[in-house]
Amino acid sequence: MPDLIFDSCVLSNFALVEHLEILEALYARRAWVTDFVVLENLRGIQKGYPGLPEIPKAISSGWLRLVPLHEEEHRRLFEQLSTSLGAGEASSIAAAKARGFVFACDDKLARREAMLVGVKLTGTIGILIHAIKSDGLNLREANKILGRMRELGFHAPVARITSAMAMR
Repeated sequence: MPDLIFDSCVLSNFALVEHLEILEALYARRAWVTDFVVLENLRGIQKGYPGLPEIPKAISSGWLRLVPLHEEEHRRLFEQLSTSLGAGEASSIAAAKARGFVFACDDKLARREAMLVGVKLTGTIGILIHAIKSDGLNLREANKILGRMRELGFHAPVARITSAMAMR
């Protein structure tokens, strides 16, 4: 299974409902973020969003890892994508392209841009489904978590995981 690189939204969805452990169980030491995503997270912490302080702790503990954009090719792609996307999304797509990561993102525009450069995708719903299929979560728990995410502002394409599983 390939490594995943997360944008701020997907990480925040799990952190805000206090379920980062789902990501840790599924992707420990194969989960990555860029410095730009860390910065976006810090801005959320400064605004007082609960749950977000767990993200820096995940980085400190080592199950969520930092990926730098060192090579010129990655920086050029980042700069190109930055004209239409935020820095977190652009840097994550550039890193995913460079390293063969799957990009975990829910933003439609960012997902479209990632597809255009050949980056594989997942999102919050896909991760919840993966957690169910790997026996890390039951369907009732997944629906409850998704409901809580929606209450906190996640614009999910489905109201229940059951609906998403039926579409796959």
